[in-house]
Amino acid sequence: MDTFVIDEARTLRRGESLLLPQASTSNRPNMTASTKRIYYSVPHQKFLYIRGLQPTVMEPPQCLVSQKSSDSGLHIQLHPLVLLTISDQITRHAARQQHGPIIGALLGQQNGREITLEHTFECPVTCGLNDEIILPAAWFQERLHQFKDVHKDPPLDLVGWWSTAPSTGPNDAHLPLHRQILQDYNESAVFLAFHPSQLQDSGSNGGKLPLTVYESVHEGQTAPDASKDMQVDGEEAVPNIKFRELPYSVETGESEMIGIDTIVQASGTASLNATQEPTKRAQQTEQTESNKQSSQVELSQEEEELIASLSTRLNAVRTLESRVSLIKSYLSSLSEADFSSDRSKDNTSTTKLSHPILRNINSLLSHLSILSPSEQSTFSTEVLSQSNDVLLISLLGQLGDNVKAMRELGRKSAVVQTARHVATARKDPSILQRSFNEEYYAQGGRGGPGSGMYS
Repeated sequence: MDTFVIDEARTLRRGESLLLPQASTSNRPNMTASTKRIYYSVPHQKFLYIRGLQPTVMEPPQCLVSQKSSDSGLHIQLHPLVLLTISDQITRHAARQQHGPIIGALLGQQNGREITLEHTFECPVTCGLNDEIILPAAWFQERLHQFKDVHKDPPLDLVGWWSTAPSTGPNDAHLPLHRQILQDYNESAVFLAFHPSQLQDSGSNGGKLPLTVYESVHEGQTAPDASKDMQVDGEEAVPNIKFRELPYSVETGESEMIGIDTIVQASGTASLNATQEPTKRAQQTEQTESNKQSSQVELSQEEEELIASLSTRLNAVRTLESRVSLIKSYLSSLSEADFSSDRSKDNTSTTKLSHPILRNINSLLSHLSILSPSEQSTFSTEVLSQSNDVLLISLLGQLGDNVKAMRELGRKSAVVQTARHVATARKDPSILQRSFNEEYYAQGGRGGPGSGMYS
């Protein structure tokens, strides 16, 4: 198989002919004799114009999601590092305006019925004999070996792959590459489908991640060409691969938790500086520039952390307020007949009485007495007593510091007085003798330092 490069691909304009002028032999890419057309087998089907080749109209993709639920008992543990890598890869692909499928390999462990998805790396693709998208075997084998050498404790292996897919699930465009991974690397590989279409209405899906994890199963046998009514003699039948959805949960390790916490703190204080387009009126331009200059205020790290903390608390208060409003609206919607023991069957209340919900509300109200004491006077007295104890300890500390300062002042004063007497005695020795005699007679002439001199 000769690998060729797709050059200057663009979307056909409306009304443009699909037939292209014949290109010279020197400009035509190297291909096999059976390869006459080329297209991208990606979920978003388009007409592609490729220099030197004739474009083809792609048929609508066939969804390969099975109608049956998974009975294998597999459970997927998804790590946040995989989500961050997928987000980074898709963002770079969109920012660079690249074309073609976005594909990556998934590394992890399989312990019984649990499969962990811990790391992922980006993979290039090439075209096979039938214009299908496959992995370059030599490059992928070397890259996989490098990742295995890095992640030896715990040892990680190829457990699946990921790509973008419509919300309906994987289709026949994903089948060649998945079959390649099943045959060459892992016969139980899983497929993680990322749904870009669910990002636009992320607020309406209840905070669910825009992805689905599938396992592949063989549901019967089918001929390679589905358009044929009968299988040709001697032609081998290929397995009909279907995808079944698997349950997954997000698991976080210590290192990932530290990294995610750092990212969250940085994203809370991050600011996006977007350049505004020039307007037609000069007054609007001046007003925009003045607003930008006034809004670009440099904040210190402490101020940014304070703003992030206040924003988090504000969001928490708003969430609490919405929950309390929901409880109030539920209780107000219940009619008095719902709480009466002899309510009639003709009750027209729109809200159904739910005893578990009422028990939860009662439990929540019972916890309020723990958070806010019923006797406010006792609580105030206890707070005042503790405040007085703290102030008294602080006062005792200040008093001890003052006593220490006074002792230090007395010591320094004695040193100064002694130095002053010594300096005066050097000038007039009689003064030193006079002070010595006064000290001696003050002791009664006994036991003084000079008593032996006069005995």
